[in-house]
Amino acid sequence: MSAAAIKAGKGLLRDFGEIDQLHISKKGTANFVTATDVRTEKLLQRELSASRPNFGFMMEESGESEGKDKSHRWIIDPLDGTSNFIHAIPYFCISIALEKREPSGKSEIVAGVIFDPIHNELFAAEKYKGATLNDRRIVVSSRDKVEDSMLVTGGLRFSPKNDMTAFMLCDKAITSGATLRYFGATALDLANLAAGRFDACWYAQVQPWDIAAGLLILQEAGGMATDLGGAAATSYSGNLLASNRHMHTPMQSLIAKAA
Repeated sequence: MSAAAIKAGKGLLRDFGEIDQLHISKKGTANFVTATDVRTEKLLQRELSASRPNFGFMMEESGESEGKDKSHRWIIDPLDGTSNFIHAIPYFCISIALEKREPSGKSEIVAGVIFDPIHNELFAAEKYKGATLNDRRIVVSSRDKVEDSMLVTGGLRFSPKNDMTAFMLCDKAITSGATLRYFGATALDLANLAAGRFDACWYAQVQPWDIAAGLLILQEAGGMATDLGGAAATSYSGNLLASNRHMHTPMQSLIAKAA
């Protein structure tokens, strides 16, 4: 997984270096990045299939494909932070998770890798074996007060039909004295949360490929994750509250006030 991510990251860096030089229309830039997304995904699929030819895939661009081994599949986001990439903002990553599935339908993530090619940072975890950043053990932060915390959110899209809780939570967080950021790459946010750089993150809408690897890395680093309603988070929760061990209860209190 690590080797595949690092190899794919070289292509992302090459294409990212061309973004600023593209004197084309907005649509042309988007098309260029879409091609990068698809090419990266195909490279990851090829590299992972060479190692585990019977595993299936769930991929952001290509969807799902079942392998001969029904109990394992890769969950891949080849470029998390696409909008950042389009605008030449150096905050994006590759995310790969290995999902183990039971005949009952129950599943769990047993390994995860998130690679930030800009900073050459490889976050990785195996279930029950801890989490690492470039092979060094990482743990979540120990900050326990909202006013001292660095909070991160993302994926907010305004619509009259949307639940306004996520927007109100931003207001409650800021008025409580927290520092609030919106970086635009959920998987990388979770990796940085696991490394102790952030203290809590929340997202009103997430896809499995956004969070599958990041959830395991966070949990193996000592963090916590639930959905916004308080139930244990999975790759399929649809929304997410993630934090260090101390900040989860205060964040749940803010959510209750924002509801």
